[in-house]
Amino acid sequence: MPQNVMVTDDTPTRVRDGTGIHAIRQIVSHSDALIKELRDIAFDANAAKQLQRRYTITQVAEMIGRSANSIRKVEASGALPMPKLSERGRRTGYTLAEVNGIREHFGVIRGRQPGEEPIRMAFQNFKGGVGKSTLCTHFSQYLVERGHRVLVIDCDSQASTTTTFGLRPDLDLGTKDTLLPFFDGSKTSLDYAIRETYWDRLHIIPSNLSLYSAEYELAATAGQSGPGWIGRLHEGISTIQENYDVVIMDPPPALGMISLNVVRSANALIIPTPPAMYDFHSTVTFFRMMEEVLGSVEKAVGHPLNYKFLKLLISKYDTGKSAQEFMVRMMGEHYARHILNAAVKDSAEIDNAAADWRTVYELQKHTTSAKTYRRCIVSLNAVFREIEMLIRGTWPSHQERLEAEGYMVL
Repeated sequence: MPQNVMVTDDTPTRVRDGTGIHAIRQIVSHSDALIKELRDIAFDANAAKQLQRRYTITQVAEMIGRSANSIRKVEASGALPMPKLSERGRRTGYTLAEVNGIREHFGVIRGRQPGEEPIRMAFQNFKGGVGKSTLCTHFSQYLVERGHRVLVIDCDSQASTTTTFGLRPDLDLGTKDTLLPFFDGSKTSLDYAIRETYWDRLHIIPSNLSLYSAEYELAATAGQSGPGWIGRLHEGISTIQENYDVVIMDPPPALGMISLNVVRSANALIIPTPPAMYDFHSTVTFFRMMEEVLGSVEKAVGHPLNYKFLKLLISKYDTGKSAQEFMVRMMGEHYARHILNAAVKDSAEIDNAAADWRTVYELQKHTTSAKTYRRCIVSLNAVFREIEMLIRGTWPSHQERLEAEGYMVL
């Protein structure tokens, strides 16, 4: 404000415009325009997002556990369609759907067997900025590449996960497309909200800003007797979970009614935390809150909640910072079996992909250097393989195979 200008009750409104609701409206308007421009740059707003990635026969052979020569023989016999060829007569690569067709031909089953319980998991932390949505989107894609059937449920009204999968929350979706109609009792199953994505066998229940009103819908029934309000999402997932091996929930970055529903619904939790002091203190607070929350949830539902696994995950790890290296070492010593061995390393590849509304698994080539890209992929794959082994270890049909491969099944 210029010197010698005194603001009084008689000061014209235009002087106050820079700090009141008018300024907020302007910021919202500018923000909407910026987001639209970024999305238009990233992909055609009038076209569905597609997965451009193709897999070589060597990659396919590794994915399904068969030799490239055996795949070629089956194709030559006519039992599998021949892959598309370029103008030069070279293979253009396999789509994920074609890879899954090859899996089915060879009888390579990676998911659970009928009668085995699906995993309902969440990357949960009541603090924002720890990488929950990034982990949710990347891990879901990792799993479907390996043949699992996956449903992602975006429980966050900010809808970052929804946007990453090519949907524009404010333009493509209405209230009826989110969890809200089930939360308010208008729907009796979640099947109305399920959408296919451009990843084969990966579906999503999307979100948008209207989902935030579910906080009030659930709060209005919280005072009623019984577990109804806190078990709505649990009930909803039960109506559709038999179609999937893994259901992944992306919760809001705050402790609220929806977050409590996620805690109730999950049978497995991964708690991401960057190895920085403030983030670590927030995570400690999260666990103290979780202790109280679980006590309240158990009282509401009338029985203990037991997770098939619950693990800390070090996220956004910058290996070049000695303070973070120290925190990683200390956390590994103190948490022992409660922490994943692998960590998600901070990478420009993740940031660059996110700026294009994509994941690293969707990139057709590196955005920085081949070395940085490989290091990022190795880091993500190591973490996700560890979680996948925990998931498969809960299914009896996989336990013998895992033990044969040298994994300890808890």
